[in-house]
Amino acid sequence: MLKNQIRRLLPFVLVPLIVALSSANAAAADESVIKQIIHGGPMVIFVWICLLATSVIMVTFIIQLAISMQKAKLAPPPLVESLRQLIGSGNYQESWETCNANKNYLANVLKAGLGRIGRGKEAVETGLAEHGLREATLLRTRNSYLSVIGVVSPMIGLLGTVIGMMGAFSVLGASGMGNPKELAGKISEVLLATASGLFIAIPAFVAYYIFRNMSQASIVHADDIVNTLVIDIPYDELAGIQVGENFAAAGIPQTARAAGGAPDAAAAASCPVCAGNVAIGQSPCPHCGSVLSW
Repeated sequence: MLKNQIRRLLPFVLVPLIVALSSANAAAADESVIKQIIHGGPMVIFVWICLLATSVIMVTFIIQLAISMQKAKLAPPPLVESLRQLIGSGNYQESWETCNANKNYLANVLKAGLGRIGRGKEAVETGLAEHGLREATLLRTRNSYLSVIGVVSPMIGLLGTVIGMMGAFSVLGASGMGNPKELAGKISEVLLATASGLFIAIPAFVAYYIFRNMSQASIVHADDIVNTLVIDIPYDELAGIQVGENFAAAGIPQTARAAGGAPDAAAAASCPVCAGNVAIGQSPCPHCGSVLSW
């Protein structure tokens, strides 16, 4: 009975004891590390500041990429549904304005395609491919900084190693082997800088490859959605229309622009789809792109 009670109480006694001992050892180790850094001189302090800054930058990039590389960030579902309804109803100008108001991969790529919709299917596909490549390059560029950190941080640690070795050999040259304790302290300082550089480089490289694959999957997902949105657009019926910033100028009837004046109200009618002014006999509607029957 007593043994069973001791076994039950033993974990509650050992766990706080282990934690207390670990905290004491960690505090002592931290104090010794700080002392080594301070006594190492300005160059050693500079190396450790660089290592600390590199680790902070690495964590910042990992958090940002974990958020921005998600499929829902590149192609938000509410935006996809809104664009699907607008393009399906023929409101291409409103679709372009929706893309222009949103700043993400899907909106930027689709906006380039909608701006060329009056030039035909081939021009739209070319615009989508060009801007898709551009946006994908920007995403991969952010991820490449993790690779740079993975390469630079061991070099910074190696710099600390070289400086520490210089100090170790200086001690060895001044006192010979008569003071092994000080020599061992210098060598431990060397190993600590190297280990810190590798401690930063390893997770940086792991995160780099994870986010590289994650970005590729998200880009393919967004490109599939873009191709699905534009696949049913009637390019032949929309030949010559302008979508984008110059859309209002393109909506003026050709006869009025040739005369150099405003369009004649008597020769205009309202589009049954968008209620916009359209010249009699004109098809498709310059505002929404709907095919009109006169």
